[in-house]
Amino acid sequence: MRTLVVYESMFGNTRHVAEAIARGLEDAGTVATVPVARVGDEDLSSYDLVMVGGPTHVHGMSRDSTRHGAAVTAHKPDSSVTLEPDAESEGLREWLDGLPPSHGKAVAFDTRAGGPALLTGRASKGICRKLRLRGFDLVAESESFLVDKESRLEEGEETRAEQWGRTLAQQTSSSRK
Repeated sequence: MRTLVVYESMFGNTRHVAEAIARGLEDAGTVATVPVARVGDEDLSSYDLVMVGGPTHVHGMSRDSTRHGAAVTAHKPDSSVTLEPDAESEGLREWLDGLPPSHGKAVAFDTRAGGPALLTGRASKGICRKLRLRGFDLVAESESFLVDKESRLEEGEETRAEQWGRTLAQQTSSSRK
């Protein structure tokens, strides 16, 4: 099974989750983990599974204004977060909007603050909608991984992401038989 994990990350949390998911998927085949700023015109139809994840900003996927806000936060003298190298590039929203119609299996994930999704929002909801509009079949429920009030991944979330990747690998492999 060939899997592509595409992610957007501001402070490294979504990158850590994407890398953990990829570790969980490795037993099922080849996994490429790529930040959205570097995915370019990758032929998504050459993958058996495409996973897409990003941070939740203002109840949904990031946009130019929220990426700028993240950069401002990271550059404050008393900031406890470090901005990822590609954080100010175009994000998932723009990449997904520019994808040609396609087909294949996909799954979405996000990082967000703890609490009911109704209050925090979920970037994965918009990611799922855009993937379906591009012709992808969503083969599993999206998943959220939680960050604390200091914008740090909560304890155990990386382990949970790796286990989720293993579970998805098993489900996808058994559905291909």
